[in-house]
Amino acid sequence: MSLFEDYHPLKGKMFQILKPEGTLQRNLHPPFSDQDTFNLYQKMLFIRLADQRALMLQRQGRMGTYAPIWGQEACQVGSASVLQKGDWVFPAFRELGAALMMGIPLKTVFLYWMGNEEGSRAPEGINVLPVSIPVGTHPLHAVGVGWAAKLKGDPIVTMAYFGDGATSKGDFHEAMNFAGVFKTPTIFFCQNNQFAISVPRKIQTASQTIAQKAIAYGMDGIQVDGNDLFAVFAATKEAAEKARTGRGSTLIEGVTYRFGPHTTADDPTKYRKDEEIETWKPLDPMVRLKLYLEEKGLWNDEIEQRLTEEAQKEIDQVVKDAEAVPVPEVEDIFKYVYAEMTPQLKEQMEYLKGSL
Repeated sequence: MSLFEDYHPLKGKMFQILKPEGTLQRNLHPPFSDQDTFNLYQKMLFIRLADQRALMLQRQGRMGTYAPIWGQEACQVGSASVLQKGDWVFPAFRELGAALMMGIPLKTVFLYWMGNEEGSRAPEGINVLPVSIPVGTHPLHAVGVGWAAKLKGDPIVTMAYFGDGATSKGDFHEAMNFAGVFKTPTIFFCQNNQFAISVPRKIQTASQTIAQKAIAYGMDGIQVDGNDLFAVFAATKEAAEKARTGRGSTLIEGVTYRFGPHTTADDPTKYRKDEEIETWKPLDPMVRLKLYLEEKGLWNDEIEQRLTEEAQKEIDQVVKDAEAVPVPEVEDIFKYVYAEMTPQLKEQMEYLKGSL
């Protein structure tokens, strides 16, 4: 029986391998080696530290509005680590982890949030689209690229990341419908972090799970413990293999929690209580993975201190490099819309320059 049959959304089961206390579910095993677990935990540590630095930079007025990833590291690291060269990622606005896993430099991410459009330019050969601020619009792009790849016979995977709030948007349902009909090689990864800004999951949808929305569109759906790196990886791996072999799309619901604000412009104390946050802290993806590694003798305080210091040093340099990038010229707003500026754009550019 496949994972998607065993954990069919209507069976009311959530897929989990690594429990919060750092032990494995009975008869289940990690989908990769202990060394790989160590390496991925190290990446998660770096991502969390980079996330904290971005938040600090915003509070210091050195970065614009930022969307923290705190608490969702396993969802992104576990899923993105499955993807291969040539695959495509369509992020929303909280995908620091997925971007770094795909090879986007941290400097590029920081430049984006500092308001420099160079931060939207992925390095050659890395198929990560720019941040999508409009909620839920980008799954359509993932389906379109996936359909094109299918027509060309290119065995790639396209993956769209979005939150639970996006599943209330019409674009999400249109994308799911199209993907179901044409069996595109698309993975819809919903990071259900319990809140769409201030709207809680319980009044976002009447569905018992988000995963079960897949049934209406003729594709597989699965609900996974989004704070379990092992479960996220295993479910995404099976979805990717299915996509590459022409067997269609999958909706994965990663149940997780957003510990921080929706963005730095948000005040979560207005709509949730500290007691709620405290109940989720023991479920933190970093906590359980650290406990697992400690039990294996692969992690201790000395290793954590050393790797934290190394990461902080690297992040310090990235901040310096990003802040040293010159402010873009105002003309750039107009120059790069088309290969050659239209007369209207030239007129607008001259008007703006004359008013500065």
